[in-house]
Amino acid sequence: MDKNMLQRINELAKKKREKGLTAEEQTEQKKLYKIYLGEIRAQFDKTLDNVSVKENNGDIVPFKQAYSKKSNNQDKK
Repeated sequence: MDKNMLQRINELAKKKREKGLTAEEQTEQKKLYKIYLGEIRAQFDKTLDNVSVKENNGDIVPFKQAYSKKSNNQDKK
């Protein structure tokens, strides 16, 4: 995300608090938030790729693998 986009998000947020936004500005804000959240989610997903979990039996597995096992076991209950 470039600094200009983040700056524009902040400008719109401030204007929304102070005066309110026009319909066009609301549409722009929603579009920018969608892009911003997509990038944050991608960064978080990459971070989880580097996280490992030590299971009760001593095995060390990638977080996503451990979490998917846990989710599958809870679904079966």
